[in-house]
Amino acid sequence: MGRGTAWIALALGLAACAGEQTGAVLTPAAVSVPAEAPRTTGRERSADSDHLKLVASFGGEYRAPAIQRLLGEVTDRLVRASDRPDQSYAVTVLDSSVINAFALPNGRLYVTRGLLALASDTSEIAAVLAHEIAHVTLSHANARTELELRSQLVSRVVADVLNDPTTGAQLQSQSRFALARFSREQELEADGVGVRTLARAGYDPYGAARFLNSLNRTLALKTGTGAPGEPDMLATHPGTAERITLVTRAARRTGAPGIGADERARYLAAIDGLTYGDNPADGVVRARRFIHPSLGIAFEVPDGFSIENTRNAVLGTTGEGSRRLLFDQVEAESGRSLEAVLRATWNDAIDPNSVETREIGGHPAATALSRGKDWTFRLAALRVGEGTYRMIMAARGATDPEPAFRRWIASLATVSPAETAALRPLRLQLATAAAADPEELARRMVVPDRPLDRFLVLNGLERGAGLKAGQSYKIVTE
Repeated sequence: MGRGTAWIALALGLAACAGEQTGAVLTPAAVSVPAEAPRTTGRERSADSDHLKLVASFGGEYRAPAIQRLLGEVTDRLVRASDRPDQSYAVTVLDSSVINAFALPNGRLYVTRGLLALASDTSEIAAVLAHEIAHVTLSHANARTELELRSQLVSRVVADVLNDPTTGAQLQSQSRFALARFSREQELEADGVGVRTLARAGYDPYGAARFLNSLNRTLALKTGTGAPGEPDMLATHPGTAERITLVTRAARRTGAPGIGADERARYLAAIDGLTYGDNPADGVVRARRFIHPSLGIAFEVPDGFSIENTRNAVLGTTGEGSRRLLFDQVEAESGRSLEAVLRATWNDAIDPNSVETREIGGHPAATALSRGKDWTFRLAALRVGEGTYRMIMAARGATDPEPAFRRWIASLATVSPAETAALRPLRLQLATAAAADPEELARRMVVPDRPLDRFLVLNGLERGAGLKAGQSYKIVTE
């Protein structure tokens, strides 16, 4: 969780594609803005400005010469096989553990180091880049920006010029669904074109399905329930399972498995030593402990919880999903009471008799109870230096999570200089299998929980699959 971070809404007209998202199942369709349609964009954005903002919002650029050379060579090979071999591209690796990739209309492509860590061979990363190249050659970002601006214009004219705010609001709501569908259809179209380009470039066209399958399994691990999150009808992406079906079908049209190169050894050699997971400056998770050296605080979650440090919050859940927790930063005016902060940042009613002012880990805090329709919440707001933070624990149903909540907030402590100095980023390391059983390598994984499952997903292996003695596999080490 970055210090004082909030999601930066970049009006870049970019296509974010391989991200950790889910969406509704749709039938592929080609969508474009008619050439004769009136233009509403009115100005060109600064490509350099967009690039700098985007890189800054994803932790900066990750420098890795071997990876950069590989991505450049793969991109060149894909471009020669694409429908626009005259288009130029530049690939930037972003220093973010989030699994994502996207493209700008001018040919700038972006992949995060989190995505690079998940891919298991060159054909998989080539599949991601081919998908992004397809977005550029199909002018998807420009078409989506145009449609967004036209939808806003129509809603504004109806509401303001025709003096019909009710109809204007209805049109605006309808346009949100239309835009979401438009974006999802673009994703499916880019998937199909990307697989064809992948095959023409000589890569294994089934690499796209393998990567998406690993992404789907990663989403399942994050939910803690063994299944990806619920689809969002307004998501800009189709469901990952639907995308796997589509790209597998497209790969079969190019030929049987085994016809293209996967270049596994080359890819693994390039990413050996890649930084994995959180940047220690933005907080790290070690087992059940969260440590944020910049804030100078740490806490430990109760038994049964697994936690993840995201860009805006620390999120936790139990295996069955019946209890969850959140730690995040909130905006608070100087001098505002912490009780007022809780009430201002919480939608449900707070039990007035439950509010308590106290200290947590030497920091001023306020705690309270809130009962929702399906969940019961324990809340805390606390000040650490100049920042204001929330600690929230939820239990499904009417059960009060207070005992576990009290243990959690009581664990809040100041990070010692020695602990800060000892923090190092985790890294991917290649390990050679001595036997078929993956358990031995899985035990060497430095991960918060489920090491075998995480080892299998990281290496694109299914449960029950045996390792090949003498072959290299990815593990996470300190």
